[in-house]
Amino acid sequence: MSYETLIVDQAGPIGTITLNRPEARNALDFTMRRELLMALDEIEANPTVRVVILTGAGGHFCAGGDVKNMRQRQTAAEGRARVELLNRAVLRLVNFPLPTIAMVDGYAVGAGSNLALCCDLIVAADRAKFGELFCKIGLAVDGGGTWLLPRLVGMARAKELIFTGDIIDAAEALRIGLVNRVVHAADLATTTRELAEKIAAGPPLALRLNKQSVNRAAASDLAAALEVEALSQGLAIASDDHHEGVTAFFDKRPPKFSGA
Repeated sequence: MSYETLIVDQAGPIGTITLNRPEARNALDFTMRRELLMALDEIEANPTVRVVILTGAGGHFCAGGDVKNMRQRQTAAEGRARVELLNRAVLRLVNFPLPTIAMVDGYAVGAGSNLALCCDLIVAADRAKFGELFCKIGLAVDGGGTWLLPRLVGMARAKELIFTGDIIDAAEALRIGLVNRVVHAADLATTTRELAEKIAAGPPLALRLNKQSVNRAAASDLAAALEVEALSQGLAIASDDHHEGVTAFFDKRPPKFSGA
């Protein structure tokens, strides 16, 4: 499948989606929002892919919404329609069955910052910048930031970032728990790929079940989380992957998981 605003690579167990509007710092126009949904559908249909990396071309991750499309005044209904398309991409990415990693270089701001937060893990270059810039241009937060950000950095810190629109560097993002790792820009691709390969070597069924369980637990009570864990464990115990894992343990060799 060909894309206008994305580059999609599905080499082996690692699928990579590259936001490809470098002239606009990969701002999320309508086409990119639609194509992101299409790319995720395409990757999910590929049984060989086990981990997805989301990144940006041209030295930046994503500058958020395309401000060039905001010069003409819009009605509230038009604004809502614009965000609802983004909402579909947010839900699809957060709930995507495979583990996802945002590989962030340069700017990840506004909806671009929140797009990174939709991924399970974030690996950032030491020159990366993050920020909820919505207030700077008189906008409310979108892209899932009101839900995602407080769960990573806490309510008070999330409100400060949202209210001020301050941009923070990668070191601060790591300190407050916004990202998982910070590496030199020259090592970003290699480090992210190594992490993706390490995850991809794990048991695919258990990884899917664990992602789903953790996501659901974030919005449920302990009793509900325990019930989901029991259901998930039942599926995992009956799987070929569990049998292979136990067999490999006693054979003193690395397991070779199939995902069945």
